[in-house]
Amino acid sequence: MRRFFALAIALGSVTSAVAQEFPKLKPGLWSQMTTTAGRAKAQPQASTLCLDDSTQQYVYRMSMGMMAGLCSKHDVKIAGNKITIDAVCDLGVTKMVTNSVMTLTGNTSYRTEARATFDPPLKNTPRESLTIIEGRHVGDCKPGQQPGDMTLPNGQNMNIRQWMAPKG
Repeated sequence: MRRFFALAIALGSVTSAVAQEFPKLKPGLWSQMTTTAGRAKAQPQASTLCLDDSTQQYVYRMSMGMMAGLCSKHDVKIAGNKITIDAVCDLGVTKMVTNSVMTLTGNTSYRTEARATFDPPLKNTPRESLTIIEGRHVGDCKPGQQPGDMTLPNGQNMNIRQWMAPKG
């Protein structure tokens, strides 16, 4: 569950920039390295995402809708190359308070530091976490990839549009 919300916050950070006329991320294949501090034996997790402008807009709309349904607070601030998001979300079994700061380097790389506190903590996990996501543009999407195609750390492929689509 934490990984899901870290991904949603990161994608929301990336795409919030798009919605507020911040320079868009360069279309193409993006490599992301995610590290969660404070977890025993935590190893950096690599993933890739085939991105275009419409996927950025889609993810923004879906993540903002998800946050609106779960979060009593969801503040986004842009200052220069930094995007800061503060959120307070009710996840049913826990309340999550987050602060996420994304620093962009042009439209070809970013670093996001997302701090979260869970009250009460989720089973077998710490009360506080720090997730760092570093992303960079690595070139064109691979042949056969569609915008939104993502390769997860375990090698599984999925399309983020299908994953985030409303069920039912």
